[in-house]
Amino acid sequence: MAKGILGKKIGMTQVFTDNGELVPVTVIEVTPNVVMQIKTVENDGYNAVQLGFDDKREHLSNKPEQGHAAKAKTTPKRFIGEIRDADLGDIKVGDEVKADVFAEGETVDVTGISKGHGYQGLIHKENQSRGPETHGSRYHRRPGSLGAIINHVFKGMPMAGQMGGNTVTMQHLEVVRVDLDNNALLIKGNVPGANKSYVTVMNSVKANTKKSLSKQHNKK
Repeated sequence: MAKGILGKKIGMTQVFTDNGELVPVTVIEVTPNVVMQIKTVENDGYNAVQLGFDDKREHLSNKPEQGHAAKAKTTPKRFIGEIRDADLGDIKVGDEVKADVFAEGETVDVTGISKGHGYQGLIHKENQSRGPETHGSRYHRRPGSLGAIINHVFKGMPMAGQMGGNTVTMQHLEVVRVDLDNNALLIKGNVPGANKSYVTVMNSVKANTKKSLSKQHNKK
């Protein structure tokens, strides 16, 4: 079963573990999420818990948003997300999900929107190599052939265009520290997105990592 929480990326720092190891971490603000709605197979076709994060002033929200928030007896939220097949205990609409939904040492998957880089060429965007610079070559940073000559460019052809701004999930990141007093999660390494961008933190969906497999081998 899944569990998760919505948060905001604050930035990166570093902390020392108990054995003196220096670990780079990303600080994610996870003020208590409010359960906005509980979806069931009977009513919605699937099981999920809808969470709301980051209060929004009432005059910035429309009537449907206000009505939806009123059912949970809370204020409208800036970021709303679903945790499918959630296992968050006996929760009800209006309950809060806090940082202690995770524990230190757990592995999580973090989903966010990657940083936008604007319009970029193939060398920067697709990691292609440039052509010769000398001996009369006119092919320096051009895209090259676009495929068969049938007046059609095939789908998926690497071309210049907008870079970034994609939904990205980084898997198997370790929770280094759970700061319930400051409503923060410290996650080892970097996570997608710019500072102050919204992210979704969920428990890892792939259990058979190299680390876990090595632990199982050592037990044998």
